[in-house]
Amino acid sequence: MNDGPPGDGAGNVAELVDEAKEKSVGKAAKLSPRLIHEVIRRDGEEELRRPFRSLFWAGIAAGILISFSIVGKAMLRTYLPDTDWRPLVENFGYSFGFLLVMLGRMQLFTENTIMTVLPVVAKPSRRRFARLARLWGLVLLANLIGCFIAAITIAHGHVLPEAFLPAFDGLAHHAMAIPAMEGFARAIPAGILIAALVWMLPQAEGSSFWLITLFTWLIGVCGFTHIVAGSVEMAWMLVTGQIGVTQGLTGFFLPVLAGNVVGGTLIFTFLAWAQVHQEITPPPP
Repeated sequence: MNDGPPGDGAGNVAELVDEAKEKSVGKAAKLSPRLIHEVIRRDGEEELRRPFRSLFWAGIAAGILISFSIVGKAMLRTYLPDTDWRPLVENFGYSFGFLLVMLGRMQLFTENTIMTVLPVVAKPSRRRFARLARLWGLVLLANLIGCFIAAITIAHGHVLPEAFLPAFDGLAHHAMAIPAMEGFARAIPAGILIAALVWMLPQAEGSSFWLITLFTWLIGVCGFTHIVAGSVEMAWMLVTGQIGVTQGLTGFFLPVLAGNVVGGTLIFTFLAWAQVHQEITPPPP
């Protein structure tokens, strides 16, 4: 015999239904910009505290793995007919390296132009700026070493079918033929898109694969320049003796590096910060 008050069972059922509804709404609700900012800020804090060796080896791994963007694109170019629509298909190969690096959580310099900047912007200090400069310099150097390891292996290790090499070489020639100021201008939207991708990933859940694929495909098909993927092509041209160090640095590396930083940090990161800074409490140092 039920000794509870009349209607008590019905009330409990109603409460359970309301609770289930709240959970469903919470699952379906989009993350607010403030919450996305907090997720990325915490990831950035963690990155800034990582040991030197961890950052270095993760950066080298990213530099090696990003070479599969150029390999994938060269592979598709080799087997596709030379038609007007070929770039729309072959640039899906450009996504291969980014998928490996971003889903594998390696250290890619252009991801750090937003992720590790947000903690510094939220609570600026000399110590945080020093950590940021250390991480940027270390990851960029490690990415570059990885790119050269990949280029040397492809050039002299006979790891790719000979049929791929003309397409690989053609892609590298095209990348290095872009004038410096044009390379800088094309690097700005690439920096914005990578930063936007990092911003979207916290709420992507099971769609991360497609999100990375589509936005890196867009970078490739639009001819935007990316400092790490493009450094594989620069390294190939250097190790095969087709350009000199000065040409590689001034014609490609420095302009594209500056453009990616402008796009990823000065434009996207500060726009992202501007929309949330009045809603958040600065984190403790």
